[in-house]
Amino acid sequence: MNVSAMNAAGWGEIVFTLAVTLALAVPLGFFLARVWKGESTWLDPVLKPVESGLYWLFGVDAKKSQNWFGYTLSMLAFSTASFLALYLILRFQDLLPFNPQGFKGVSPDLAFDTSISFVTNTNWQSYVPEQALSAFSQMAGLTSHNFLSAAAGIAIAAAVARAFAANRGEGLGNFWVDLTRISLYVLLPFSIVLALLFVAQGEPQTLTGHVDAVGVEGAKQTIILYPTASQEAIKQFGTNGGGIFNANSAHPFENPNPLTNFVEIVIMNVLGYACVIAFGIVALARKEARALVAVMALFVFAAAAVVYWTETRPAPAMQAVHASTAVNMEGKEVRFGAPSTAIWTAATTGASDGGVNGMIDSYMPLGGGMAMFMIQLGEMLPGGVGSGLYGMVVMALIAVFVAGLMVGRTPEYLGKKIEAREVKFAMLAVLILPLSILGFSAVAAVLPLALKALENSGPHGLSEILYAYSSATGNNGSAFAGLSANVPYWNTTLGVAMLLGRFGYVIPVLAMAGSIAAKPKLEPTAGTLPAHGTLFISLLVGVILIMGGLQFFPAQALGPIVEHFQVLNVIAGR
Repeated sequence: MNVSAMNAAGWGEIVFTLAVTLALAVPLGFFLARVWKGESTWLDPVLKPVESGLYWLFGVDAKKSQNWFGYTLSMLAFSTASFLALYLILRFQDLLPFNPQGFKGVSPDLAFDTSISFVTNTNWQSYVPEQALSAFSQMAGLTSHNFLSAAAGIAIAAAVARAFAANRGEGLGNFWVDLTRISLYVLLPFSIVLALLFVAQGEPQTLTGHVDAVGVEGAKQTIILYPTASQEAIKQFGTNGGGIFNANSAHPFENPNPLTNFVEIVIMNVLGYACVIAFGIVALARKEARALVAVMALFVFAAAAVVYWTETRPAPAMQAVHASTAVNMEGKEVRFGAPSTAIWTAATTGASDGGVNGMIDSYMPLGGGMAMFMIQLGEMLPGGVGSGLYGMVVMALIAVFVAGLMVGRTPEYLGKKIEAREVKFAMLAVLILPLSILGFSAVAAVLPLALKALENSGPHGLSEILYAYSSATGNNGSAFAGLSANVPYWNTTLGVAMLLGRFGYVIPVLAMAGSIAAKPKLEPTAGTLPAHGTLFISLLVGVILIMGGLQFFPAQALGPIVEHFQVLNVIAGR
C-alpha cells in the first residue's frame, strides 16, 4: 500500500523555517554591513577597547588598506598558521590538559586531514569525536577554528563587496581588521547567546569527562560528556557542521528537542543570507542583493521539496512484498520527522555546513542524490558564511557575460564592466570543483586501495565516493556513512580536495575582486541588463543549473539515478 506522509503541516514547517531564516537575515545583514564598513555598533562600549588592544598587540594598522594581493597573502598566512597550530594540538593532545579519557595524539594523516578540514570551514570528520579527541582539542583546537575559519570567509565576502563599491580604487580593506571585527562583533556575541539558549534546553556544557548512570533495566552506563553547547552554537552559526558526537545533531546532547532543532536549522543559513544583504548595502545594490537571496531561497525550497517527497515514500522492501507499511523512516530522526529532515538536508547541503539530523547514506537514492547535487552546485545556496556570497557573485558575472554574448554588448554588473580578465578568473574558480570532485572520484573508483574503504559496491558505492569528494571540495563536511575514510589514502586525498575547494576558489575570486575594484563605477544605461528582475533571476538559475548539471549529471546518472531505477525494478519485479 502506497502511504504518503506528505501533508500541509509538513509543507508549512518547511516554508515557516525558511521564512523565519530570511526574516532574521535582514536585520543581521544591516548589522553586518556596519561591521564591514567600520561603523559604530551597539557593542562598541564593551568591544571597542578590546578591538583596539588587539590591533596594538599584533601591530595592525587599522587604517591601512590592502590591495587584492596583500589581502590574499594575509589570508593565506593566517590559514597556514592556523593549520600548524591545530595540527600540533591534535598530534600532542596526550600531553595537553583537559584529557580525562587519556586519549593519545592522533595519527599524522588524520591530524593532516582534520586540521585542513577545520581551517577550510569544512569540518569533515574521519573519526568518532567522542572516542578520539579530548575536551582541550575540541575547545582550543576545533571550536576556535570554527570561529576563525568562518570569520575568514566573511572577510573575503566583505572584500568582494568593497570591490563593487569602489570607483577606480585599489584597496579591498584590511584582512586583519576584517577578521578581528567579524569575530568580535558578530560571531562571538551571537554564539554566546546561542550557547546559553542551548544550555537552557538541555545541552551539556562541562569539562567533566563522563558520568556513570544506571539504566531502567539496571545496567550500568558510562555517558560521555563534553562542553557541547558552546561548540554547537558556532558549529551552526558559522556553517561549520562538525559535531562533538559522531551522530552529530541526531544526538540528543547536540539537539535535544524540536526547539533546538528549529533554531539550528535557522542559524545554519541566516548568516549566509545576511552576508548577501550586507553586500547589497555596501555595494549600493540592495535590489540586486534581494535577487541573489531569492535565487538562493528558491533552490533551498526546491531541494527540501525533493527530499521531502523521496523520504515520505513507503519502504521499498515492504512495498515489494505488498505489505501495509507506514512512511519510510530509515535514516531520519523519529523525534523530528520527515519535514524537518528535508529542510535540514537542503539547508546543510546548500550551505557549507554539513551538520546533519539524519543519516544521508540511508536516504532513498534520489534524496541522497539531491543532497549531493546541492553541494555540487557550488555551495552558494546560501553557501557557507561569506563563501556563498562570493560564489553567487561569480555565477552572476558568468550570467551577465552570457547575456552580453547574446546581445553583443560588453556585460556590466553593479556598475562595473565585466571583461575578459574577470570572466577568466570566474571560470578558473568554477572549474576547480569538477576538476577536484570528478578527478579524485575517477581515481578512487578504480584504485583497490581506495575501494577497500567502501561498505557498498555498485551505484551506491560510487555515490559514497562522489559524495565524499563533493563534500570535501565544497567544504561541506557531511558524508555517506558507508565510507570508512580514516585511512591514509582517504585522509590525504580528501585533505587535498578541501584545500583546492577553499583556496583554489578563493584566490581567483580575490584576483577578480582586485580587477573589479580598479574599474570606474558606471551609471546604468538603456542597454544595461537589470540585475534584479525576473529575467535576471531566471538567467542566473539557468546558469547555476547548467554549470552543475552539465558537469556532474553523467556521474550522478551512474550513482543515485541508477540506484533509483534499481529500486523501482525491485518493486516492479514483485
